[in-house]
Amino acid sequence: MKLTEYDDQTVIRLAQKGNKHAFGVLVKRYMQRAYYVALGFVGSHDDALDLSQEAFVRAYRAIKRFETGRQFFTWYYQILRNLCFNFNRDRKKNVYRFSEMPEQEVLQLKSTDSLRPDVILEKKQVADRLWQAINELPANEKEIIVLREFQGFSYQELADLLSIPIGTVMSRLYHARKHLAKALQGDL
Repeated sequence: MKLTEYDDQTVIRLAQKGNKHAFGVLVKRYMQRAYYVALGFVGSHDDALDLSQEAFVRAYRAIKRFETGRQFFTWYYQILRNLCFNFNRDRKKNVYRFSEMPEQEVLQLKSTDSLRPDVILEKKQVADRLWQAINELPANEKEIIVLREFQGFSYQELADLLSIPIGTVMSRLYHARKHLAKALQGDL
């Protein structure tokens, strides 16, 4: 049986015993999801790559302390989240740089028949304003919007990731959406 065919818990046990290839399997399983989470927090392609990779390095160094039975991504997410929050706190401006992102990421919602330059420009402007409004949200509201709306985490997954009750997840989402709608009122 190939290492990639094992479940997370088995791969983690192997990684805890020093198997670097096993940890590599975890990285491959979660690197895309990690990148998009980081991108949602920091808004820069290069910074998101750096932060998600740094989080994997830190997870590798701490893998022996991982508690079996936990979900790997939930544990890893805490490392990534802290790195992203610290990064945003430390940089002088917290601005999304969409010019650095591949166009397909900015225009994910475009339909295949709307490739006219004016339509693309309009959608880019809407995306820029949306991200500007998201960036202006308080950190906990920004986090929950990015994870729910752009990463598709369920309420239960959000509760696990953030170590909060589902009711708090729903409350934060309600307030985040309300604040986001108010910020976008008249802009879209």
